[in-house]
Order: sequence, then C-alpha cells, then structure tokens
Amino acid sequence: MPALNIALLHYAAPPVVGGVESVLAHQARLLADAGHAVRVVAGRGAQTDPRIPFVEAPRLDSRHPAVLAVKQALDKGREPAGLAEQRAALRTDKAGALEGVQVLIAHNVCSLHKNLALTAALHDLAGARGGPRLVLWHHDLAWTTPRYQAELHPGEPWDLLRNAAAWPGAVHVTISEPRRQELAGLLGLPLEAIRLAPNGVDRAAFLRLTPAAQTLWQSLNLDAAAPVLLLPVRLTPRKNVELALRALAALRRDWPRAALLVTGPEGPHNPANADYKRRLLALRDALGLRGAAHFAAELTPAPLADEVVADLYRLADALLLPSREEGFGLPLVEAAFSRLPVFCADIPPLRALGGAEAAFFAPEGEPEAVAALIAGRLSADPVYRWAARARAEYTWTGVYTRCLAPLLAELTG
Repeated sequence: MPALNIALLHYAAPPVVGGVESVLAHQARLLADAGHAVRVVAGRGAQTDPRIPFVEAPRLDSRHPAVLAVKQALDKGREPAGLAEQRAALRTDKAGALEGVQVLIAHNVCSLHKNLALTAALHDLAGARGGPRLVLWHHDLAWTTPRYQAELHPGEPWDLLRNAAAWPGAVHVTISEPRRQELAGLLGLPLEAIRLAPNGVDRAAFLRLTPAAQTLWQSLNLDAAAPVLLLPVRLTPRKNVELALRALAALRRDWPRAALLVTGPEGPHNPANADYKRRLLALRDALGLRGAAHFAAELTPAPLADEVVADLYRLADALLLPSREEGFGLPLVEAAFSRLPVFCADIPPLRALGGAEAAFFAPEGEPEAVAALIAGRLSADPVYRWAARARAEYTWTGVYTRCLAPLLAELTG
C-alpha cells in the first residue's frame, strides 16, 4: 500500500491523559511505523513523537471557554449565535490543519456532544468535494448514554450524532461488539456497515520489556504460539531436555501452536555437553519441531542476561522443568514470582519446593502423559485461556494488522 497523508483528530491529545487520547497515540505510532505521514490535530496536547507533528487548534478543545459557553446553551436546548461563528471558524482552522490530508480519522467528535460546533464543521467537510476520506471512530455514544439524555434535543446540531445521512461516504468504526450494535441501532445501519477495531495493549511497553527480550520473542514468532513453555536451564543431560522435546511433540498433536523455549547455553564444566546439545538439536529435527522448539544457544553463544530471562518468565505461559536431578529448583520460585503454572519432574527437591501447587510427572515417564498433564491443567485454567486470547486479539500490532491496515487499503483502492 502506498504511503498516505493521515490526520488523527480529537478534542485533546497526549500528554493529556485519557482513554481516547491513549488510543490516538498508539494509532499514530503504528501508522508512522508503517511509513505513513501522520499528524495529530487537537485542541490541547503536544508533540510526543519526533515523527508525528502536533497541530494545535484551540477551538477543538472541549474545555475551550467559548466552546463551554456554547455547550451550556445547547445543553438547555437553545442554539446560541456563537455556534454558527464557531462552526465557521473551525472550518477555517481545519482548512489549514488538514492541508494535503488524504484520510482523516476523527475520534469521538461525531458521537459525543462535547463540542457540537466541531461536529457541525466536520459535517460540512463530509459534504465537501475533494476533501479527505473521513473515518469516524466511535468510542462513546451520547444518544445511548442515560446520563447525557437531558443535554440532547431533537434537530440539529444534536441529530448529527445519530444521523447516518449526515456523513456521506464516511466509514464508521467502533471499539467493541456491544458498541457496534448500539451504533447500528442508533444510525439505522446494518451491522456489516460498521467496522470493529478493538483497543489494544503495547505489551512491550506495559511489561517494560528489555529490547533484547522483545527482539528474541519476535524473532521466534512466539506471539503466534500458545502455549509457550519455558525451560530455563543449561544444556546438560541431568536437565532431561529430551523429555521436554518429546512432550512438546505429543502436545502439538492436539495443540498445534504449542512451543518450547530453552534459555540456557551448554553447561560450562563438562566437554560432553557440546555433544548433548548436538543430540538435542537432532532430536528436535527428527520430531518435526523446528520452528516450535527453540534453543537460545542457537541464536547467541553468550548466556542470556538475567533481566532477559526474567522478561521471558513474564511472557511465557508455563514453566516446564523435567530435570532428573536438582539441588534446589530455583526456576519454581522464579515462576511463582511471575505467576506461571509449574510442570516439573517428581524428584524430592522439586516436590519439597513445589508442594501441592506444582504439577508433577515422572522424569522417566511417557511424553504423552506429560503432554496430557499440561493440556489438562491449562485447559481448565481461565487465567491462561484469557491470556492466550488477549495475546492473539488485543495487542496494538495485531489490531493494526487485522483492522486498520485493511481499512486504509480499502479507502485508497
């Protein structure tokens, strides 16, 4: 898709704190990452990304004194003279702020009554020839919110918030299925005429991931895996990594997206560990697990930094520790601090440490039994199920790929 000139518009923008402001900032970043020329147009805010200009238009602000004065009259059902003046002024403001813009994404300003002069000015833009394609992103709907009903009245400008005919050629987007159904009923549109694009989370920022952990996770495409089993051990025979590989192969018969990440390098004290690593890689390939069973030792000769391993605990879905021998079993404690379910070998140190809270299997047991244990526990765990679904559906990168990028492609043919 060719690069576009896109503007995002709202009453306010970051660093003003708010839910819509946050969504706008994430969208602007993703659009810039994709190579588009992006600007943010708002009544309050500042430039927060060197790639994304901020265009301040004070009369867009829902808290501008003139806007508040007009709103006070409108809330009582009166149309003040200042409304037409503000509407005309905003048309002039937007002509400069939107020069060269091909797509305008307007957040909430055509579904809330916080600045009806702005809504009316956008209505004028929607009817003008040669203007940008208009995308109306609806987070909140004034006409379906009980607390706003006393402030809404028949006729214009209030009806602009519930009249589909007022927005010819505009694309309507909502952030949830219930909101989509509300908007369809309000505007008298079929559901399929309204796009759905949920909000998301920037997981790397939310978890404060190190760049190294983020790069490793993305390079292995682990966001597409579920569950991701973490095996934080060095490659030495007593760690029984071959059982983890065979259990993964068995698990993938029913859970084809399951993956394993082994974090450690070869054990440092026995030269035979190099041969053990070669045998593990050969077993992985023989089991058809290339692309599903990952060894950090293949990617870097140096051990992963402690902070990177800590990030991997936060990203993974479960700890798998099939060791034949352990003196203590620190990964079980690390998993507890990371709130990971634990699947581990039934040997005395791990049994003493994990107690009733860990799930145990025989270190020389059948891989199918280990796989069944993992599948049974995770299937019954609502925390895991919700985490896996959120990872698949509610990251900002995924929302952009599934929703926003196809919408832009359609708008531009």
